[in-house]
Amino acid sequence: MNAILKVAGVFTVAALPAAVIAGTGGTEFDPVWALVTDWTQGALGRIIAGTIILVGIVAGIANQSLMSFTIGIGGGVGLFYAPTIIDSVVTGTLPLV
Repeated sequence: MNAILKVAGVFTVAALPAAVIAGTGGTEFDPVWALVTDWTQGALGRIIAGTIILVGIVAGIANQSLMSFTIGIGGGVGLFYAPTIIDSVVTGTLPLV
């Protein structure tokens, strides 16, 4: 059992360099990603975020609760910052040792 764990550990460490650089290639979809980022952080994204917040305000008034308003604010902020967060998570690479 102990030997199996050691062998599995060696194979895991051997496979790590491929996983470290896994997100650095594939530029085929970069124009699409740039377009989506421009939409969400440009005028269209601000209009949609403002609409989400406005709907949250109206729902908050209708339900007499601040929770709907809070969800509207969170949805608008999340829409605006989603491309930045996705870029930070997906493009994080480690240097090869």
